[in-house]
Amino acid sequence: MITSKSSNPVVQAILAGSAPPPARLAAARGLLPLPQSDLLEVLVALHLGQEEEIAVAARETLAEQEERDLLDAARSEETAALVLSYLATAPASTRQIREATILNVSTPDEAVVDLASTTDDGSVLEMIALNQGRLIRTPAIIEAVLQNVARTAEAERRVKETRQEFFEKERGARQIADELRARGNTAAAEFFETAELTTAAGELSFEDAWIIAQHIEVSDSDLDDSWLPAERYVELATESLEERAATINRVIDSERIESGELPPERVSLIRRIMFMNVRDRMKLGMKGDREARSILVRDSNKIVAAAVIHNPRVTDQEAENISAMRTVSDEVLRLIALNRAWARSYTIIHNLVRNPRSPIPTVIGILPRIRTKDLQHLSQNRNVSEAVRRQALRLSQTRSGG
Repeated sequence: MITSKSSNPVVQAILAGSAPPPARLAAARGLLPLPQSDLLEVLVALHLGQEEEIAVAARETLAEQEERDLLDAARSEETAALVLSYLATAPASTRQIREATILNVSTPDEAVVDLASTTDDGSVLEMIALNQGRLIRTPAIIEAVLQNVARTAEAERRVKETRQEFFEKERGARQIADELRARGNTAAAEFFETAELTTAAGELSFEDAWIIAQHIEVSDSDLDDSWLPAERYVELATESLEERAATINRVIDSERIESGELPPERVSLIRRIMFMNVRDRMKLGMKGDREARSILVRDSNKIVAAAVIHNPRVTDQEAENISAMRTVSDEVLRLIALNRAWARSYTIIHNLVRNPRSPIPTVIGILPRIRTKDLQHLSQNRNVSEAVRRQALRLSQTRSGG
């Protein structure tokens, strides 16, 4: 039984096959007093039937329909899917009618596949290729366009771009994730199941993806992303290739300052990780191992760097090392100071007050916990702000009765 949008009992009976033959023949000849939308639905259904006399009559009546009425039906979202499918592929349909069915959201995707396979009009194929949402929903349309010899260069370009962006990349990520899961690396598999796999320079290569996978150790079940409210996602903006390259050089330089000459493999890992897009770097910051964390904590994007501090595998020793770094953002240092466990470490809070990158309000709040001797040294430390030196001097004098 054909599903109908019509509430007319006559139409429903004809489509269900329960109407007597004389009524079906009369309908096929256009002799029944039906609204145009109902008439078209009945004619299309009957011309596909097995009763030859009725089918021939329906085809003849369809051929007699005014183009204006057919175009109106092609444009209306209330038109039955069966009619839209017919109008999309009927040999007698004009280009205008076909284009209207392509633009109609109610046109079945299968009809667009048929049209993309059979049309010899390149402009129709270009219009089909413009609807990326439909291509993603029904990838058979992409293949139909690519197999049609009438396709234009523009139609081919558009469908290939959609295929690459939404299917080849997705398939590659899924293959990596499946292999990682088979090897027991669930954390890395979860990462690549949702990774965007893009970089400032284009797509992340599979080779780079495999290398990065070896530096993922935290499963989704161990993550708490409540620290990242939706409004902060605006900070995950797209970066240019030049901006990314500048950040990479800054990270490499900062590591060289702190650790000396870097081995080539370390430089290579830094480049691989830092060329990833911002969202993937943020996820890697929360899920990555110590080596990945040590790179991403220096990221110029504060959201990415903050993600490292929210990684559940960060150790006290790492927090101690980071608190002394002068190449991390003030947000990272603020978050370390807010962590109750880390704030109990005198070494960490001492590092924070001496770090010129630490936010002044954070330092002022910590100073009362600093030992008097260290306060005296801090009051003479020209690397910290004047406000911090003055407060350190004031506290040390108060304690010594000055």
